[in-house]
Amino acid sequence: MFHTAMIKINKNKNLTTFHMKNTSLSLLLMLFATTFVFAQNSNNPWLLSVGVTSISGGDVVYPSGSTLSSDDFSGSIGLPQVSLYRKVFAGLSIGGQVSLGKQSQNTEDWDFFSWHTALKYGFYNDKKFSPYIKAGVWGETSLNTGSDAYSENTDWSNFGSVGFDYSFGDKFGAYAEYSMGKIASGPEADYGLMSVGVSYAFGSGDRDKDGVSDKKDKCPDVPGLKEFEGCPDTDEDGIPDNEDDCPEEAGPAENKGCPDTDGDGVLDKDDTCPEVSGLAELNGCPDADEDGVADQDDECPEVAGPEDNKGCPWPDTDEDGVLDKDDECPEEAGTGANGCPEVSKEVIEALNDAGLNILFAGDSYRIMGAKTLKAFESVKAILDENTEGVVLIQGYASQDGSEEYNLNLSRKRAEAVRDRLIELGVDAARLEVEAFGENMPVGDNSTREGRAQSRRVEFKSKKQ
Repeated sequence: MFHTAMIKINKNKNLTTFHMKNTSLSLLLMLFATTFVFAQNSNNPWLLSVGVTSISGGDVVYPSGSTLSSDDFSGSIGLPQVSLYRKVFAGLSIGGQVSLGKQSQNTEDWDFFSWHTALKYGFYNDKKFSPYIKAGVWGETSLNTGSDAYSENTDWSNFGSVGFDYSFGDKFGAYAEYSMGKIASGPEADYGLMSVGVSYAFGSGDRDKDGVSDKKDKCPDVPGLKEFEGCPDTDEDGIPDNEDDCPEEAGPAENKGCPDTDGDGVLDKDDTCPEVSGLAELNGCPDADEDGVADQDDECPEVAGPEDNKGCPWPDTDEDGVLDKDDECPEEAGTGANGCPEVSKEVIEALNDAGLNILFAGDSYRIMGAKTLKAFESVKAILDENTEGVVLIQGYASQDGSEEYNLNLSRKRAEAVRDRLIELGVDAARLEVEAFGENMPVGDNSTREGRAQSRRVEFKSKKQ
């Protein structure tokens, strides 16, 4: 909004002021101007204006003391007036203006070219109605085209203005302004200037050409929609891509734009089974047998089973209650914890009855004597008739000698019995040895007979 103070200095008197002769015309121009739209703001920092001006003024006082009445002057509407301002900070702008016009004193006409530079401060620049103030320096060069043609004069003055901008949109607008100025010497003169015009604001870029200026555009490099401040909505779900966790798949706002096709509360982007309702802890997949293994990974989805067997129950081939994975004899039913059969109590009793005749001399583990050899035949026969289970051969000693010596001796006795049975054809896998030394005597160690009873072996069923 740049306004020309149409005051000039003529050849003889140095100053002429113009009285506004057509106030109604100025008001009409103001009314016409408000049909345009606006405005200079943070999004459009440059403002180009075109307008008209008309001057009113008081008497002119010359250095000689003489006075020239404003009634001696007439003027026309100054046209065109062109100005350019640039917003620099907040409401503050800086700019300048040039204008052409004609003014008259009695029979003399003056063509003039004027300019000014000023600072402008606008209030509420981003609002529809924005009042402003302005102050600056104005200058004019006039050319006499009357009886004393081609004489030129240049005048200077300071001025201040109040006005307002009125906005209907982002680019076009209208303004009205009243300015007051004073020439302080050679001669002194006050003047008032009424200005109206139209304006065009520009300067803010729109890199993505989506109609939203870069300063307003939250997505300035991607074409978008005005209702989303310049950001696109690729999946058209009403959520802009910059706020949409799933910008290419339509989804509701409560899911931040992501779909949940099966409605199980697990978003499709996180759902391993997006079309089948499932459990959150299984990434949206179902678990029909409730064994903690998702159906898609469960080889037995309708029968509960552990994860380490792919959701299937472990088999028990021999049906002895011990699962095959823990059963050392998976195809042979057993009564032991390892799934293998054990030697029955009756068989153990028979073995021990026969083993009573397996005796050892003092300080010896040698097998000798007809009675002892016959006892071995009996033990073998019992084992051949009862082929299930492992038999422990436990060796013992009397309390003669040291404890360590006796423990070693008792082991050798058990091993001697085992080796003899293997020689007779008993499966070595069914025989194991243990040593107890002198710790479990069965006779009185103070007597010969008692010590002989303690030099023995016993048979036990190995508990699995």
